[in-house]
Amino acid sequence: MRLFIIGFLSGIISGMGIGGGTILIPSLVFFTTLNQQEAQGINLIVFIPVAIVALIIHFKEKNIDFKYAKWIILGGIFGSTIGSLFALKTNPNSLRKYFGIFLLFIGIYELIKK
Repeated sequence: MRLFIIGFLSGIISGMGIGGGTILIPSLVFFTTLNQQEAQGINLIVFIPVAIVALIIHFKEKNIDFKYAKWIILGGIFGSTIGSLFALKTNPNSLRKYFGIFLLFIGIYELIKK
């Protein structure tokens, strides 16, 4: 039941455009026996269907400028590979702290942006 509630809240937050990972990752780490790497991996798997649906909708609405998309895709592949290697080699407790700092900066940015 706990996992259902975590998934439900993460889905609601994702639907609001905030990013379900801000709820999903900390919830999985604090309320289950998963470590930080496993929680981040689950978050990425959960993100795949949402990304596919968003891509289809944006393609149908002609919201994709393919001139820029190829560079963003290449950068995303490169960055995700580097990030995955970094996450696997980092101590789970340190990774959790880094993720917390990242969320803190995102929260501050959201508060002060216009």
